[in-house]
Amino acid sequence: MDYKKIISRFKDKNILVIGDIILDHYIWGRVSRISPEAPVPVVEVTRESFLLGGAANVANNIVSLGGRASVIGINGQDIAGEGLMNILRDKGVNCEGIFTENRPTTVKTRVIAHNQQVVRFDREDKKYVDGKILNGILAYINSVLFNYDAVIVSDYQKGMISEELIRDIVKKAKPKEMFIAVDPKVGHFDFYKGVSLITPNVMEASSGSNIEIRDDKTLLKAGRSLLKKLFCKAVLVTRGEQGMSLFEKNKVTHIPTVARKVYDVTGAGDTVISAFTLACVSGAKMEEAAVIANHAAGIVVAEVGTAVATPEQLLGSFD
Repeated sequence: MDYKKIISRFKDKNILVIGDIILDHYIWGRVSRISPEAPVPVVEVTRESFLLGGAANVANNIVSLGGRASVIGINGQDIAGEGLMNILRDKGVNCEGIFTENRPTTVKTRVIAHNQQVVRFDREDKKYVDGKILNGILAYINSVLFNYDAVIVSDYQKGMISEELIRDIVKKAKPKEMFIAVDPKVGHFDFYKGVSLITPNVMEASSGSNIEIRDDKTLLKAGRSLLKKLFCKAVLVTRGEQGMSLFEKNKVTHIPTVARKVYDVTGAGDTVISAFTLACVSGAKMEEAAVIANHAAGIVVAEVGTAVATPEQLLGSFD
């Protein structure tokens, strides 16, 4: 397999990302004492940073890997929403499909001290999008869908992804055999019937299949169950330090991790689905796409905070 050739084709691909857009807020500092008011560390703040999360980070990964990306999602009418839009535009992501709604922009704030996460707090409204906004989103998807090489659905259970939305996308894309990849969430597995690929972690795969994954035997049973249940072409189970397992109709491939250091797994799933999708539409077989995604994940988990991989880093990883 010529990985260099596949990766060189990323620049010609245009991916539509649909899902929950999130602003990742990091507060960095150091801890040297415990608070006299309560048994908690006192973090002396040294800096703050704002990064893209959720579907926004998937789009960011696509662009970082050399492709083009457009994102469809919902945003709040607030300062966080303005900041999120500015970062997306700076990264070169097409934001025409972002709809503003009367709800707060989803923000995840993480306090990091000495490369360790101390606490995280979230601001969000998780009610499903409906009414005029949903109708507007569906109409927009219908008008632009076939301008893209593939669709990635990034489900973070923040209200954007509903069964109606997925059903509509699958119905429109199926006649053209368009590649649809989904990063799933517990409780939503019934939504994903008919998609091309889902990329659950072990916990999500256990929940979605109703089979507790404890060993290789139960892993095989769960993966095959998801394939059958969702009528999808492939299931990629991400297994942390144990790598990945790719389930296809008559084949299972186990791919060991290539990560040498693991500092932070935040956003690694976004990288996996981005690299896998780009590779697939660039001519890679499913197994080859999984290997490429595995190398991309190994790059981002070696950094603290939400990170992305570049084509140069990816080629370097293979070297």
